Parts: sequence; structure tokens; C-alpha cells
Amino acid sequence: MANPSCLLYAFLLLVAFQSTMMNANTVIQPPQCRPVAASSREKIIFSVNLLLYQAEFLLHASVDAGINDISPGLVQGPDPIGATIANFSNPVRRVVEELGLATVGHLRALVQAGILDAPITRPQMDVSAEAYAGFVNVAFNVSTLTPPFNIYANTPSFVAAAKGFSAFIQQYYAGIIPSIVGNVQQQLVTGIGLSQSAGLGVLRTLLNDVINSTVQPYTFTAAELSNRTSEVVNRLGGCGVKAEGLIVPLQLGAENRTTSNVVPGDVNSLAFVRFEREILSMVFGTGNATMPGGLFPRGFIGSLYRRNRDS
Repeated sequence: MANPSCLLYAFLLLVAFQSTMMNANTVIQPPQCRPVAASSREKIIFSVNLLLYQAEFLLHASVDAGINDISPGLVQGPDPIGATIANFSNPVRRVVEELGLATVGHLRALVQAGILDAPITRPQMDVSAEAYAGFVNVAFNVSTLTPPFNIYANTPSFVAAAKGFSAFIQQYYAGIIPSIVGNVQQQLVTGIGLSQSAGLGVLRTLLNDVINSTVQPYTFTAAELSNRTSEVVNRLGGCGVKAEGLIVPLQLGAENRTTSNVVPGDVNSLAFVRFEREILSMVFGTGNATMPGGLFPRGFIGSLYRRNRDS
């Protein structure tokens, strides 16, 4: 019969072997791709920056209104830079307005749950055509397109930008939902995340309807615009391919059987996830989570952002 010390030794060897096997199968993400240690409330407040941007962006583009026009007193702080009503058809306008209104509801729900106090402070946000033109110029490897790119000029241009930003929200919520503590908070964040996922699907469907159309006044198609800007986003994020166009190589399509990509996902068609530093690197347009610019020229609100900035 084996003595206790032998049994203990065998057990420790087994544990060490299992640990080695687990480590061998675990991909260690670089720091910019990992979540920042934070409380549930801090993570939710971080996401509020994105929700505020989306609500103002979609509402101004569709009906030339802002959050306080819909829900007076809900927000305070600087008005968005460059807000413009977009040139698209009435059916598209109604959809974009609906998605903006839904995001106002998400913000109000966070206030009603006691996670935020009204008025919510907005960060400085840049929704101007010039801010987005910078991303598109990089995508097409030019200093400036001729004429300068204007997301508000037509449906493909605007929807391509809107679906890109919507994906940031959907992917961040997919990343944080499992870590949110508390039944009320968990249910609320899950509800927002599911609604945002549906909105992203709607925007990608709108773009898919015109995917082979030429984006006037240029020669490239909506498909090429979507694919190229997705590549820029992935480079800025620095955490692999998580932004995908609407047409992909067969090996990236669902079950390697389709090149259409209305609902993007990983090898098992699961939603991609992004975390704080990755999000900041992309929306700042700098590839650096501590260097504001792009869509948020003065950075985010909230302690999670400040801690990351000052680290």
C-alpha cells in the first residue's frame, strides 16, 4: 500500500501536469487587449461614453436633435462638434432615429437604476465629417480624398460609419457582461447589450442592401469602404481581426461556407469582445489608449478612464 507521502507527491505531479496543459492551451493576450481591473459601476460608466456618443450621433444625423431634446435634463456638458443632419431616404432616416431614441432609453434606464445621476456629464465628442474623413483617408492610403469624404452625404457613407461605432458598443458589452456583479446591474447591462446587438444587425443589414453600390462621388463600392475601414479599426485596436466587412473570404465566413457577413463573429460565429484599452485606441484614432483624439478629443469621463490614462 502506498504511503501518504507518495500519494501526495503523485497528486502534486498531476496538478502540475494539468496546469501545464492548461497554460499550453491558453493564449496570453497583450496588455492592451486585456480588461482593466475595475468595479462593475466603473465599467458601466466607461460604456456610457459610447452610449452618449451614439445617441447624439444618430439623433442629430436623422432628425437634427440631441439627447436633451428627447429627454430634457438627462445630460449636460459640451455639445458635439460638427453635428449634421444626413442626406438619406426617409425609411433609413426612421431607422436611424429609432436606434438613437433607443440609446436615450438605455441612458435613462441607468439613471433610474441609480448607477448614474442626472444630468449625465457628456465628454467632448466630435461627430464631424472631418473626424471620420481621417479614418477613411487612412483606409484608402491618401492624404485627403477628392472631394473630402463626408459621412453625411449619402446612405452608404453614413451607415458604414454608424455600424462601425455600434460595433464598439456591442463588443464592449459582450466583454463586460460576465463580470458585472449584482442581479439588477447584470440584467440591465445584458438588456442594453442585447438591444445594441440588434441595432448593429439592423445597420449592417441596411449597408448590405447597398453593398455593391458605388459610394458617390467616388469609384469604390460600399463593400470596399466597409472592408477597408474595418482593416484600419483592427490596426488601431491591435488585438487581431474583430472588425469585419460585409463580404469576407470564404475561410472567414460562417462555417467556411459563405462570403456574406451580415452577422460577424469568430470561428464559431460567437460575438467578438473588446476591452477598455482597445476601445480607446480605436475611437481616439491614435492607436494609443492614453492619447485622446479622433471622436473623443478630450478623452472619456469616469474613473476607469482616468486611471488608465494616468497609469
